[in-house]
Amino acid sequence: MDAVRTYTIILEPMDEGGFLVRVPALPEVVTGGDTEDEALAMAKEAIELVLASRRERGEDIPIESGKPQVREVTVSTVA
Repeated sequence: MDAVRTYTIILEPMDEGGFLVRVPALPEVVTGGDTEDEALAMAKEAIELVLASRRERGEDIPIESGKPQVREVTVSTVA
């Protein structure tokens, strides 16, 4: 029986518009979309495909152990 899983995704705005999507628990998931809604839909589809592929190969299905933390670091760009 399959379990319902929730995965954290990271939406990164791209310079040319749209969003790049990454999933920390599933590093092979990298996708994107022109809008946030499209990026979220693409992320869901990509996650489902990766999980199906992992199941077919007999690999473990990761469970997130804690949420990724986002912080800012300020650095000087002058040498």
